[in-house]
Amino acid sequence: MENISNITYGVIVMVLVQIAMAALNVFYKLAAYNGMSLKVMVAYRFLFAAAFMVPLAAFVERNKRPKLTGKIVGQAFLCALLGGSLAQNLYAETLVLTSATFASAMTNLIPILTFIFALFFGMEILDMRTLPGKAKVVGILISLGGAMLLTLYKGSEIVIWSTHVDLVQDHSNHSNSRKHFGNQALGSLLAAIGSCFVALSTIIQAKMSERYPCPYSSTALIALMGSFQAVVFALFAERDRSQWKLGWDIRLLSVAYAGIVASGITVIFIMWCIHIRGPLFVSIFCPLMLVFTALAGSLILNEKLHLGSVLGCILIIWGLYMVLWGKAKDLQKIAQIPSKDNKLSQFYNIHILVSSENGNEVTATVLRSSSNTNTNASNEELP
Repeated sequence: MENISNITYGVIVMVLVQIAMAALNVFYKLAAYNGMSLKVMVAYRFLFAAAFMVPLAAFVERNKRPKLTGKIVGQAFLCALLGGSLAQNLYAETLVLTSATFASAMTNLIPILTFIFALFFGMEILDMRTLPGKAKVVGILISLGGAMLLTLYKGSEIVIWSTHVDLVQDHSNHSNSRKHFGNQALGSLLAAIGSCFVALSTIIQAKMSERYPCPYSSTALIALMGSFQAVVFALFAERDRSQWKLGWDIRLLSVAYAGIVASGITVIFIMWCIHIRGPLFVSIFCPLMLVFTALAGSLILNEKLHLGSVLGCILIIWGLYMVLWGKAKDLQKIAQIPSKDNKLSQFYNIHILVSSENGNEVTATVLRSSSNTNTNASNEELP
């Protein structure tokens, strides 16, 4: 009975997390239409995230943290640079250049790219003689094909229903934030580069988790590093100092929501779900954000859905689930083989199971396999 309750609560929490992530895309879009510099917004987001996560990590993991070494700090800096400040600035620009639906769809490529990088660095195993191995390869090809379709083919417009609500119509005079809207080619390039950065940062974060298995403290440390990087970049790139002024308006609401909710509270919920149900359970909900974002964009942001976007999204999600299915089968096979007879157990392998940017904080979940241990690096004792 308790297990059923955990499943129910887990489903509810993960659906709410995906709704929260979809709402973040709407806030990004509204702030951009309001004329706010995206570079400044990203900087404020990291500042709010750090202000929320640092005290929380200091309290929750006060007696659990190992010694902070120079190597761990360096890894955190790289994670913050690739998966944080750089990726977030690229993602925000993608939102402005294309649409919330398009940017959200491209983030579903991150687990695929993470798997490819993990193969390249020898952290993942691919056996083409097995059905799961073939499923992973086919899934990668399908997802990449979906991304190309999403970028190159537009097709006819699809109308869900009209609500006559357009939250951005009052800001149509802000030409500086709208002049590049619809530049699909550049937006696609930025989204692809940003996704690659996030995938690389996930690999680094997996390595970091070996020596520093403290999810709250890791998130807080990365947020601190990201704050420094994003603020320095914004100060040099944005000459208009008035952009840093926050009033009681959509700008303050957007950065506070992005930092506290998207980069703080949702990360805690994701860690809790990983703790009770495992990383694969969390990963299967990621495409829901795309559905909620598409609905929000069409209903309240007056964004147009096209046949190419829908077909591309379907292919990306299909490919993602094929890779996850192959990964799940591999883990089941490993779990059934006794440790002394399992060749995989003689090596230290890191299996990337979840890697989600969602336009937000990166969450890397790893499974450690060795002759003596088989533990989830993110499965700390959560309150």
